[in-house]
Amino acid sequence: MKKIEWIMGMPITVEIVDQSRTDVEKEEMLKKVFDYFTAVDARFSTYKNDSEISRINRGEIKESQYSAEAREVFALSEQTRQETHGYFNIRTPEGKYDPSGLVKGWAIYHAANIVWEAGYKQFYIDAGGDSEVVGTDEQGKPWSVGIRDPFSDNKSDIIKTVYVSDRGVATSGAYIRGQHIYNPHKGRVSLDEVASITVIGPNVYEADRFATAAFAMGREGIHFIEQMEGFEGYMVSRDGIATMTTGFEHHTRYI
Repeated sequence: MKKIEWIMGMPITVEIVDQSRTDVEKEEMLKKVFDYFTAVDARFSTYKNDSEISRINRGEIKESQYSAEAREVFALSEQTRQETHGYFNIRTPEGKYDPSGLVKGWAIYHAANIVWEAGYKQFYIDAGGDSEVVGTDEQGKPWSVGIRDPFSDNKSDIIKTVYVSDRGVATSGAYIRGQHIYNPHKGRVSLDEVASITVIGPNVYEADRFATAAFAMGREGIHFIEQMEGFEGYMVSRDGIATMTTGFEHHTRYI
């Protein structure tokens, strides 16, 4: 069973292929997942005036009043900032907080845990091109995840396909939300070296946060991913040259 809803300003797709569950059970699970994404959007959207993050940015909520979810996101963001030598930073040059570079992967990961903890073993969740895949597809094969062509206006144009099970895949670039990622060390300087960078990691939360940081690093980002155990990356430069980590090709073979 597959369903798509538009939440958080992007299409979110959930597909469950477990044969041991009824359609009614799957429908109920899909509703729980989409309700969760709606709640995350209501809390962390920088486009909603009444969201918690917007109220934090206006100084209406003190740190002692942050929700448990906000405290977790801020703590994880600080951890990521330190792990990426400052290339990941949710504080914008204007002094506001924008945790979107972490929240999407974090939300997909938690949504997948909701499904997993309910006993489902074959499913995937995709939000705006970032995916958490669990188990295998309905044919018992690894899930196929397409990497969008960063130079095409057609969202269905794929530049590379990877095959993964129990992994997360995340891509950072300027084609989903425009130029929203910046190098925290240089402020609002245009990032013009890299068109996109895709990271395969142990889960989508890990892949997403490091893909964001690697994109901010420019051409050095793929070398950062290369040095990380358990991660693979695929970078496309602005001049159309692809560079990948040493183990990335393993994921392009349909086994």
